[in-house]
Amino acid sequence: MNVGPRPVFHLTLRSRPWVLGHRTLVMGIVNITPDSFSDGGKWATHDAAVAHGLELVRAGADILDIGGESTRPFSDPVPLEEELRRVLPVIQELRRHTDVPISIDTTKAEVAYQALRAGADIINDVSALRFDPEMPAVAAEFGVPLILMHMLGTPKTMQQSPHYEALFSEIIRFLEERMAVAMAAGVDRNQMIVDPGIGFGKTVTHNLRLIRDLDALAVLERPILLGASRKRFIGTVLDAPVEDRELGTAVVNAIGIAAGAHIVRVHDVAFHRRAALMADALRNGLWTNEATA
Repeated sequence: MNVGPRPVFHLTLRSRPWVLGHRTLVMGIVNITPDSFSDGGKWATHDAAVAHGLELVRAGADILDIGGESTRPFSDPVPLEEELRRVLPVIQELRRHTDVPISIDTTKAEVAYQALRAGADIINDVSALRFDPEMPAVAAEFGVPLILMHMLGTPKTMQQSPHYEALFSEIIRFLEERMAVAMAAGVDRNQMIVDPGIGFGKTVTHNLRLIRDLDALAVLERPILLGASRKRFIGTVLDAPVEDRELGTAVVNAIGIAAGAHIVRVHDVAFHRRAALMADALRNGLWTNEATA
């Protein structure tokens, strides 16, 4: 891992500049699902989800990631109408109370379309446009930032003996191909963010290598999102249950930030905002209270 200068990228967020790279941004997770691996059911009601989102904003979230379908290993898809029922009222209510950017975590074009109309600012598609052929057109129509994640197979199958001949080469090639699909539909390459997909079709060793050598993804010349919060590989290494993986997550994120991550996606925003602040100071080798996003 080479701790060099982190590239700075200029995106557009709702017609205003959005600069990534001066400091690590913290994305707070709002799962409106009964079956997510970490907090399934905890924020599944409208009021609980809204209250949690606003709590994350107060804790310093730079982005809220709203999802209505679990993508944990072996999970099943959620019907379109149910996913819409879960996420749209929450996005609408949060938008009335905060101007923090909201990403819609979905693989369905119709959910993304309606979420963007309801006030969301970003599409976070863990399938990288593979599950719904209409998703690229939605991203192009709205011109919003688009997060493309690597996944081996589907959530139902991804952890069934994942294997790679060349881990980084295959992930980079996959992301390049998915960016090409998006561009063919009219999505601006400068609006794309890449995610290596920690835990999505990877063994513990795959995950550890991806985080340690995350700077290999710099060849894609796009901002990098790291989503490792509380995941199973941390529990395996530490022999820790989900509720005892925050420290492990902080170590993972610190290494990832040193290796070039621009955004970390987390459950506990307050904890990881402080960890990111420390990691940024270390990777920069200086301290200034004037650094801005």
